[in-house]
Amino acid sequence: MPYDIELQAALDAARLAGRRIMELYATFTAIPDAQVNITTQADYDSQELILQALSARFPADAFVAEEKTPTLAALSRDGSRRWIIDPIDGTRGFAQKSAEFSVMIGLVEGTEVVVGVVLEPAKDRITYATRGGDCWRLDRGGLRMPCRVTGTSDLGAILLTQSHSKPGVVTKQVTALSPRKVRETHSAGVKLALVARGEVDLYVNHYPNFHDRDICAGHILVEEAGGRVTTLNGEPIRYGSSGADQRLGLMASNGELHEGVLKKL
Repeated sequence: MPYDIELQAALDAARLAGRRIMELYATFTAIPDAQVNITTQADYDSQELILQALSARFPADAFVAEEKTPTLAALSRDGSRRWIIDPIDGTRGFAQKSAEFSVMIGLVEGTEVVVGVVLEPAKDRITYATRGGDCWRLDRGGLRMPCRVTGTSDLGAILLTQSHSKPGVVTKQVTALSPRKVRETHSAGVKLALVARGEVDLYVNHYPNFHDRDICAGHILVEEAGGRVTTLNGEPIRYGSSGADQRLGLMASNGELHEGVLKKL
C-alpha cells in the first residue's frame, strides 16, 4: 500500500516517544490546576525523539513541530512533504495525570494529510491511517482491528466530544445541538480518534485560532474510517498556511450527521 514505509516509521517514532513519556509520567507529580498552555520536559523529549527518528529516515522532508528544540532548528520547515508533529497533545492532561493526552504524527503532501498516527501512551491505545489504506486500531498489544465511524443520522442522539479545559461548561455548540451525551477530554487527537473509532459521533472545534499540529494526524483517521472533516463553514481543511494556522474551526463527524449539524451551528 502507498505510504506503508512512512506509516511504519511514524508508528515506530510514536512508540519511542511514548515510552519516554511514560518514564517521565511515572515520577511526575500531578498538578491539579495545571494551565492550558503548560509545557513539560516530556514535551521536549518526545519531540526530539520523533524528529531524530523521522529525519534520519526521510532527510529530504520538511518538519513542523510545536516546541523549540535543537533538532527542529536544524531541519527544513518548508517542502512539499511535511511531517507535522505534536509531541504531547493535551499536555494539561499529562500534568494532571488524567491520562488524557496523545502523541500526534501526521504527514502532509501538498495540502492533504496522507499519514496519521495518534498514540495515547497512558492508555496504550494507538489509532492510525494512510490515505486509501483505511483506519486501524491497536489497544494494549491486542490484535489490529479496523475502525469505523458510527452510523447514526439522528441529530437527537449524537454523542459530542469537546474540550475538558473548562469541565462542565455548556458551550454554544452544545446548546445548539442538545446532544444526548457530551464526552470531555483535553486532547484533540484523542477526540478525533474517538470519532474514527465510533465511540462518539461528532467533534466540534470552535476555537478561533489553532494550528495544523492540533488536528493533522487525527484528521485522516476520521476520513479513512468513513467520516467527514471540514471547517465550520463546510469547506475542506487545508494545511500549510502562513504560521500553520487554522482559523475556520473544525467539525469531524460520522458523515451522516454532517450537513444537519452544520445547519444547526
